[in-house]
Amino acid sequence: MNNHTNRWTKLFLFCLGLFIAGAFVMKWLEPDLVYNNEKISIFGLELFYPKQKIAEILSGIDDKVKTILGYHLSFDFIFMAGCYPGIACLCMMAVSKVKGSDFKKLLFILACLQLFAWAFDIIENFYLLKWLKQPVIGNEFGFYHAVVYSKWIIALSAALISIVIHVSSMFKKKIRKSAA
Repeated sequence: MNNHTNRWTKLFLFCLGLFIAGAFVMKWLEPDLVYNNEKISIFGLELFYPKQKIAEILSGIDDKVKTILGYHLSFDFIFMAGCYPGIACLCMMAVSKVKGSDFKKLLFILACLQLFAWAFDIIENFYLLKWLKQPVIGNEFGFYHAVVYSKWIIALSAALISIVIHVSSMFKKKIRKSAA
């Protein structure tokens, strides 16, 4: 492993720690996110619930659940600090595993795009925190969803492409060892 890849690997492992810590705390808080005796889905708030349902939930939850949801969204910032730089690291580590400048450029672009995904996730959280304080959702809901979908598309495409490259590289290495 060259020095360049070694640095990305160390940064990736640090990011993985933040990712796991943030995910653990958010998962630990989730059972207390309840509205009308039903769990509130964070993915629902991000992707699936219509505007009216989000406003209904955020205006109808009690103060305890509001506080817990606020904590959940706050810990999401720690999760983000591990997630998006970690995906960028995966992309940069994958650069050393591919041949051809086009793939290297694509991975570099996907790594850089994680800054946008991270920014979009921050915007998403600010909207949810704003609506948590004042559950009046105006015309910004369309923009909110565009930001959320963009975040998911950027992050998942980069993660999947780099993971496929890493896994295929491991299989190629294993095949070469068994052939030798």
